[in-house]
Amino acid sequence: MSTPDAEALTRIAALRASHDRLRAVAAPLTPDQVRRPGYPSEWTIAQVLSHLGSGAEINGLIFDAGVAGTDPPKQEDFQAIWAVWDAKTPDAQAADVLTADARLVEKIEALDADQRASATFAVWSGPTDIAGFVSSRLSEHAVHVWDVEVMLDPSATVHPAAVGLVLDVAQKLVGFAGKPGPAGRIHVTVTDPDREYALVLGDAVALEPWGGGESTGSLELPAEAFLRLLYGRLDPAHSPSVTAENVDLDALRAVFPGF
Repeated sequence: MSTPDAEALTRIAALRASHDRLRAVAAPLTPDQVRRPGYPSEWTIAQVLSHLGSGAEINGLIFDAGVAGTDPPKQEDFQAIWAVWDAKTPDAQAADVLTADARLVEKIEALDADQRASATFAVWSGPTDIAGFVSSRLSEHAVHVWDVEVMLDPSATVHPAAVGLVLDVAQKLVGFAGKPGPAGRIHVTVTDPDREYALVLGDAVALEPWGGGESTGSLELPAEAFLRLLYGRLDPAHSPSVTAENVDLDALRAVFPGF
C-alpha cells in the first residue's frame, strides 16, 4: 500500500516532469513565436508563460509560509507579482518563467520527509498538505504548458505523468468550471488511467466516482481528452476518437467553456 509520503513524492516527480516539458517547449522559442497567440486566444504565448512565471512566484510565497508556519501571503502580494510580470517584455516573460519555475520545483524537491509530513499550505481550496499543494500547482502547470505546446504541435497532449493527478484536482474544480445546462447524469469511462465517473449536469455541475445507477448517456474517451474537456480545451480540432451515446459533445463543450 502506498504511503502518504510516497504519494507526495509521486506528485513532486510529476511536477518536475511538467517543468522539464516546459523547458523543452519554451527554451527554443523565437521572438516571433512568443508573440503568437496561445491556446487561450486572448493571450499570447508569452502571456501564458508569464502566467506560469507569476504563478511560480506566488506559489513560492505560499510554500515558504507553509514550511515556516507563518501567515500566508495576501492578495496585495499576488497583485504586486502580477504587476512585475505584466510589465516584462514578451521575451523576458518567456525567459524568466524558466528560472522562476525551476526555483519553485527545486524548493519543493529539497524538503525532507519530516517537512513533507508537517507542513500545511494555504491554497485556493483551503489548507492542504504537500501532496495537495503540489497537485494544485500541477493542475494549472500541465494544462498551461499544453496551451503553449499545442500551438507549435497540434498533436500535443497533456503530459501523461500529470493526467491522473490533475483529474483528481479537477473533481474539485468542476463545480467552479461547469456552467448550468440541461440536467443529466453521464456515465464517463476513461482510459490511461482507467477510471469511471458520474458527470452530473444541471443547475450545478459535479464529477463523482461512478457508483452505478441510472444514467442519461455515456461517454468513452482517453483520460487526457476528458481532462481537457473539463478545462475547456477539447475543441473539434484537438479531439481524439470519442464514443458518445445520448451525449451531444458540442453541448457538453458549452458546459465547460474553459478558465
